[in-house]
Amino acid sequence: MPTEKVEFDRDKLSVRIDISLKADINRISAVVQSVLALATEMKCAEGKELEIETALREALANAITHGCQCNPEKTIECCVGCDEQHGILIVVRDPGNGYDPMALANPTCGENLYSNHGRGIYLINELMDEVQVRNGGTEIYMRKK
Repeated sequence: MPTEKVEFDRDKLSVRIDISLKADINRISAVVQSVLALATEMKCAEGKELEIETALREALANAITHGCQCNPEKTIECCVGCDEQHGILIVVRDPGNGYDPMALANPTCGENLYSNHGRGIYLINELMDEVQVRNGGTEIYMRKK
């Protein structure tokens, strides 16, 4: 079933936060906790906290590992908006070279089942209601209703 593509109107957001973080895996939990606290307070994704947490952790880990090559001198941006009608929108942006989502191997097929990596984008797509990769693969937009 195709999802409707929703663009959030910045002027109609109940709340919007912008977080910048250094590309350090140890900073992921603090960002995730902040986003979940916001989602809980605004009631923009009640009952969907686990899905949001997992997808955000995966997106941030991918940005740090692949987009920044684990270089703590590089910075990742995480933007979050809540809208009562559309839910929560999370954007993770990194300064890397991007990637082609169509070129990713399916982690549920053949030899990929035994790989120790390559499941992040798959999980994000399974957990969120809408996922868009933009700007040549340096931005991921995730929405949960």
